[in-house]
Amino acid sequence: MTSSRGSPRQARRRLSAMKYRKLGSSDLEVSEISLGSWLTYSGGVAREQSEACVRAAFDAGINFIDTANVYGRGASESLLGEVLAGYDRASYVLATKVYFPMSATDRGLSAAQIHKQIDASLQRLRTDHVDLYQCHRYDEETPLQETMQALTEVVQAGKARHIGFSEWPVTRIEESLRLPGVERWVSSQPQYSMLWRAPEAQVIPLCAREGISQIVWSPLAQGVLTGKYRPGSPPPRDSRAASEEMNTFMDRLLDDRVLEAVGRLEPIAQGAGLTLAQLALAWVLREPNVASAIVGASRPEQVHANASASGITLDAQTLAAIDEALGDAMVR
Repeated sequence: MTSSRGSPRQARRRLSAMKYRKLGSSDLEVSEISLGSWLTYSGGVAREQSEACVRAAFDAGINFIDTANVYGRGASESLLGEVLAGYDRASYVLATKVYFPMSATDRGLSAAQIHKQIDASLQRLRTDHVDLYQCHRYDEETPLQETMQALTEVVQAGKARHIGFSEWPVTRIEESLRLPGVERWVSSQPQYSMLWRAPEAQVIPLCAREGISQIVWSPLAQGVLTGKYRPGSPPPRDSRAASEEMNTFMDRLLDDRVLEAVGRLEPIAQGAGLTLAQLALAWVLREPNVASAIVGASRPEQVHANASASGITLDAQTLAAIDEALGDAMVR
């Protein structure tokens, strides 16, 4: 590997098949790289490309596919339902989510909404169950006991095998774990990357103690950690930042200070024989509590490029060099 000082050494890597990790206390094994559908398959990418990316994911050994009812107000689930109908249901792990508004009156984590939305999701996904049903955010307007009981009923009915949460406050996670007689979480889905390290303070330690794995979103910081964006330059025309449908929440990431810091990662990646994307994904996967890193893709070659990060090991010298390069561009 390489550092800011000394000679570069090659990263240790496994060039064969995708590697898999156990998802929390469940019996599920998920690929280290998973395919997400937040901005891509909800309308940002043409159908033909979306189908090609799903096929590429299976070819690359990706078995974990993550979506949500709110992505395109059902469009992502519907597309995946059609594409996945051609695959053996036992060959992939399917996750979706509930919370955000599906209409003027349908939102949140009340018992009525959870039962209504799981049925609607299953219909769109063309399956009788999801492997993981996740609370997309915490619902302050619904008693926690009601939410947990409804999720437990969904599992007992066989409509979901396991449950997870995304971006819940630590106090609410702790409170949910104290409730008796309800289903236990197996996963947490936080934003996590070299640039966004907030989960390391409390969420990851708590989850590691409780047998809950992380499934992280935006490990490439919406593409910024691939090096495609340059300080002082407009984004490439075919990039996420240039798309009105897909450039949500990118303002901070496109700040020149952040892009300059990412530029300082390039010699570290090059010295290790890696792309910036491989370096960023391997950095996330260095954390034992991370089961999978969710990546979006608009082209099949992106799927394969991201999948190639599985099995790469970064040494302590490289990790220290990354920290030095990013400096105060990191959020902890």
